[in-house]
Amino acid sequence: MTGALPDLLEAIVAATRTRVEAAMRHESRAQLEQRALRRQPNGAAFASRLSRPDTVNIIAECKRRSPSRGVLRSAYDAVAIAAAYERAGAAAISVLTEPGFFDGALEHLIAVRAAVAIPLLRKDFTVHEYQLLEARAAGADAILLIVAALSDTELRQLLASARALGLAALVEVHTVEECDRALAAGASIVGVNNRNLRTLQVDLQASHTIAARLPDHVISVSESGLKTRDDLKTMTALGYRAFLMGERFIVAADPGAALAGLLESLDPPDAGPRLGEGGS
Repeated sequence: MTGALPDLLEAIVAATRTRVEAAMRHESRAQLEQRALRRQPNGAAFASRLSRPDTVNIIAECKRRSPSRGVLRSAYDAVAIAAAYERAGAAAISVLTEPGFFDGALEHLIAVRAAVAIPLLRKDFTVHEYQLLEARAAGADAILLIVAALSDTELRQLLASARALGLAALVEVHTVEECDRALAAGASIVGVNNRNLRTLQVDLQASHTIAARLPDHVISVSESGLKTRDDLKTMTALGYRAFLMGERFIVAADPGAALAGLLESLDPPDAGPRLGEGGS
């Protein structure tokens, strides 16, 4: 699969593998496992909060920078932002930990874990089991697996290892083919990224196209490009049960108030069947 990766994704994955190798030289897997055992992640809570039927379930993201838009928030305080998200009613919080392209750090995740009680997603480019131990040791409840960055074997192994560690896995796809691979690997939470990783362009049609492919027992998440109450109402009607949103809030003067205002503008979502579906 590596030869088919978009250039940006290939660069990030290569940098991530180098970063993991350096981390493993600094701290052995055995040492990291000891630190990870001191934490008790709650992957089940992450999944449960994303599938609540009586509210709008938003994974609000802490992200200082993006490759497409550059620095989003120069005065970036992940702890203050996360605490504001929690008060505003976020279902979960995503914390970017990738340093080279997003200005993230594991220290941000550790600090956020000490400040909030709701489930945390480590948002990074997971390519090695060592990163799962890092995520658990830092206080994450869930990790991200990007199908386009992994072979089928890697995807299955990382899914199994995450479950063994008590971590939920948000398995991210952008195409129907990637969705089929995610489902074949046993993904129970599937995120549809509306951003094309080759062009960095955002098109909500990705979520429309893939919606009918997702069975009812899978927790479906629409990611990227969601801005308005109408966007969320449309995605809810398609069957999406949660939404990952970052830039919409991060660029606001008060990210927590921006989230609260969006949630207040929404009626309780319709729990009816997906458009075009009569059931699973």
